Amino acid sequence: MADPAVEDLTVEQVKAGLEDGSILLVDVREPNELAAERIPGAIDFPLSTFDPAALPDPEGKRVVFTCRSGRRSVTASKAAQAAGLPHDAHMAGGILAWKEADFDTETG
Repeated sequence: MADPAVEDLTVEQVKAGLEDGSILLVDVREPNELAAERIPGAIDFPLSTFDPAALPDPEGKRVVFTCRSGRRSVTASKAAQAAGLPHDAHMAGGILAWKEADFDTETG
């Protein structure tokens, strides 16, 4: 089977999707990283315990994975696709790119 494709979304696309309610952002960083800083509206789903079957129902939204820089989010997307889920997108550059774009983050 071919390696699943993962679509790179820009931070601007993800921000717009969060604002209009079309994206469910799934952050696969670890709890210590999430406690330090997070993207408002993202849900926590650490890659270390990643179980695609346990992902929440996106309720019509597009699931987009994110992490620190974009590597783990690609891994999560490929794992979800391997489990038969249609989640084929991640936020390129992760929270580092989000912060570089000067978008808001929160702590805790």
